[in-house]
Amino acid sequence: MTSIQVRSPFNGRLLQEIPLMDSQQVEEKMANAYALFQDRSRWLKPYERIEILERTKKMMEARVEDLTKIAALEGGKPYQDSKVEVLRAINGVQLAIEYIGQIRGEQIPMGMTAASLNRLAFTMPEPIGVVLSISAFNHPLNLAVHQIIPAFAVGCPVIIKPASSTPLSAIELVKMMKEAGLPADWVEVVICNRENAELMVKDKRVNYFSFIGSAEVGWSLRSKLAPGTHCAMEHGGSAPVIVQADTDIDEAVSLLGKGAFYHAGQVCVSVQRIYVHKSIVDEFSEKLVAYAKAVKVGDPLDPFTEVGPLIDSYEQERVHKWVTEAVEEGAELLCGGHKCMETCYLPTVLLNPSEESKVSKFEVFGPIVCLYTYSKLQEAIDRSNSLDLAFQASIFTRDMDKALDVVNQLNASAVMVNDHTAFRVDWMPFGGRDASGIGVGGIPYSMKEMTRDKLMVIRSKSI
Repeated sequence: MTSIQVRSPFNGRLLQEIPLMDSQQVEEKMANAYALFQDRSRWLKPYERIEILERTKKMMEARVEDLTKIAALEGGKPYQDSKVEVLRAINGVQLAIEYIGQIRGEQIPMGMTAASLNRLAFTMPEPIGVVLSISAFNHPLNLAVHQIIPAFAVGCPVIIKPASSTPLSAIELVKMMKEAGLPADWVEVVICNRENAELMVKDKRVNYFSFIGSAEVGWSLRSKLAPGTHCAMEHGGSAPVIVQADTDIDEAVSLLGKGAFYHAGQVCVSVQRIYVHKSIVDEFSEKLVAYAKAVKVGDPLDPFTEVGPLIDSYEQERVHKWVTEAVEEGAELLCGGHKCMETCYLPTVLLNPSEESKVSKFEVFGPIVCLYTYSKLQEAIDRSNSLDLAFQASIFTRDMDKALDVVNQLNASAVMVNDHTAFRVDWMPFGGRDASGIGVGGIPYSMKEMTRDKLMVIRSKSI
């Protein structure tokens, strides 16, 4: 294979054919990035980076409609949600601009012992080095922003390999950065096969590796990093939600329905496991089913579509197989449970799947939500914590004492109170723990991770 064909996941239309870089071309990109970092005379000053990012932001603002259609076409995320993604991406650039001036060192106290007299010490943050990013398909523009912009903002050269199914948004972002005055070798998109991608991951010239994708691939790549290479891994979850009997059911259903079916469930913190108190499960399930049946499924370019296609036919088949197995293993299918429009899958609600079913144990990454009944709160907490996956979770209740107790007990990197698990703003810390990942995302947090401190100690008799 010498090229990749980028096709619409909704109707299979060919969007663009992109040649694959060979090993020599990939090596050239890596060598250029490394040479740039080694040559401090070529480093951009903070104000120069700010100016480039400000011009990039203005270009993005002028092209919101184009960027929205590119993201919707290549990824299948509905138009209305793709536009939100583009606006988030623009805000992400602004956050990076604002945070550049907040990166600072600190004074380290001296004179605390006789041996440390006559000294003055400071830490100075420096860019960590060459950043290699490998991205997922589900947020093609915003993920590119999160993996490129923080690195460049702190002065790191960046090489990004976007998902083969959705590379167009990343390519457009880098084009705009270059039009905004980005010098050569600072940010490059590499479209290559897995073998060459793995060679880059193993390369000792990479100082920081950012990966967003499946746990199986991510942990495997992490084991191949060169000694000293820092990394951040963002994998998936199986987001648990606990719904107490005192919950405002209508509000909870509205929020959790959106959190479950947004982007056809292809979100790493998508609502997947909802533990509902037995006293309200009938009313809750009835209203959630009504929500699911009312969701408009179809063409992502239709401004009224709420759930688009799965990324490819393989994923559609896998999701259907998991749902079928869950029903065979005892789950009650309340709605959905089959494909529609060739490439889409109906929003599906399952009641009380077996704890051993795949939909209960693994990340579904499809428009599937599972309801489980419970009688005691501690039981729901324990079941929520039963998996190795630990990303975002939530609790719905009017009782703040109970809410805080649940927040303390849930094994999650973030717990939402009276909100769905997919809530995120780009200035908050974001990342999984345990099998769900390592490292912290979010624009300012990524910028911090992509720097390293150098200590300077001055000895002088006059101090």
